[in-house]
Amino acid sequence: MKENNLRNKHVPFRSCIICNSKSPKSDLLRIVRAESGSVVLDETGKLNGRGAYLCNESVCWEKAATTDRLPKALRGSINSGSTQKLLSSIQPSIGQKKELTTKSARRS
Repeated sequence: MKENNLRNKHVPFRSCIICNSKSPKSDLLRIVRAESGSVVLDETGKLNGRGAYLCNESVCWEKAATTDRLPKALRGSINSGSTQKLLSSIQPSIGQKKELTTKSARRS
């Protein structure tokens, strides 16, 4: 009986705003624009504010910093300083979230 319930569990999918690839929500990183215009990484997925999803590819993060797709997805102007600060702080961990979620899925 438990196996049947686990198979039918709904997994939400989201799209990367740059490459448009669809992935489970847990594999993407959520960026949130606060009312002040600052941009922060939403590690919990529950922060208030307009959110957008990016995949773990460094190419997508570079394009997010240089194109206007991130402000359009967040529907508002963004402080360029906060965007650069966010991107520089997240740069070392790009690609690691997918590995962490894969490892935790193996344990279950």
